[in-house]
Amino acid sequence: MVFSASASLLTPNLCFLPEKPPMRLSGAVAIRSSSSSSASLSASNFDLRTYWTTLIGEINQKLDEAIPVKYPAGIYEAMRYSVLAQGAKRASPVMCVAACELLGGDRLAAFPTACALEMVHGASLIHDDLPCMDDDPVRRGKPSNHTVYGADMAILAGDALFPLGFQHIVSHTPPHLVPPPTLLRVVAEIARTVGSTGMAAGQYVDLEGGPFPASFAQEKKFGAMGECSAVCGGLLGGATEDELEVLRRYGRAVGMLYQVVDDMRDDEEKTKKKKKNYAAFFGAERATEMAEELKEKAKKELHVFDKYGGDAVAPLYSFVDYAAHRHFLLNI
Repeated sequence: MVFSASASLLTPNLCFLPEKPPMRLSGAVAIRSSSSSSASLSASNFDLRTYWTTLIGEINQKLDEAIPVKYPAGIYEAMRYSVLAQGAKRASPVMCVAACELLGGDRLAAFPTACALEMVHGASLIHDDLPCMDDDPVRRGKPSNHTVYGADMAILAGDALFPLGFQHIVSHTPPHLVPPPTLLRVVAEIARTVGSTGMAAGQYVDLEGGPFPASFAQEKKFGAMGECSAVCGGLLGGATEDELEVLRRYGRAVGMLYQVVDDMRDDEEKTKKKKKNYAAFFGAERATEMAEELKEKAKKELHVFDKYGGDAVAPLYSFVDYAAHRHFLLNI
């Protein structure tokens, strides 16, 4: 997904799609556009479009270099198929780099972790799509990995991408920019995110249900990746412990917001195919309220960073507005 900013954040040279009619789901009220962004942001001359296009281009190049085709070629081709898919929006790596730069860090320090986050995200999508999981034959408008390469190769591709991400962080992060203790915290954060206390737990509840609140799966499966991306960027940028906790809450809210709105936008046929549509589960009115609450929470968390200037924090605000409204889209 590509994130952009609300109208109050966009600069004149940004291209954006015509505004869509308000979302409706069984009588749900559309999410309100928010004016809670700070005045410093609305007055910013930051070129958000150039920031995104340049950064995504750099990340794509580094991902291509990070997953070369080696022997045995088959597994690398399956890995590259998902991670280097054309049109992938690089949400996790962009959030990581944006959080790092917000705090004055060098994006060169963040690129290896940003690539690792995309590898981990790609691996999770490969495994989620498997017949034994969500059983989805299509991903991003293309045949899913197992549809092309078979379930056995898809499992191997996902299994290979997880450790490759960790290896890439350790072997490619410039040591003069990031001390070893920080790298250890980054690796631990990603491991926690994908493991039994994070995304795996969310997928378990998604599959099995059980005595868990519905928001548990939503938070673990969808909020975890946003949380991890923001926190890793903060660690690499030298954030204080208090700032890391703010980024954690912000990233979690954005990830959950995206999924709630995504479910609200599903048509009836797609809702039937999903094992769990959280908007349908909670009900239209409550889903709309949840989305509004998550949007306001994420923006409220960012106010502590307004002191760094509108240009620095604008990319992180942009994630919130795209997750909530979707009709703000960079033409890239």
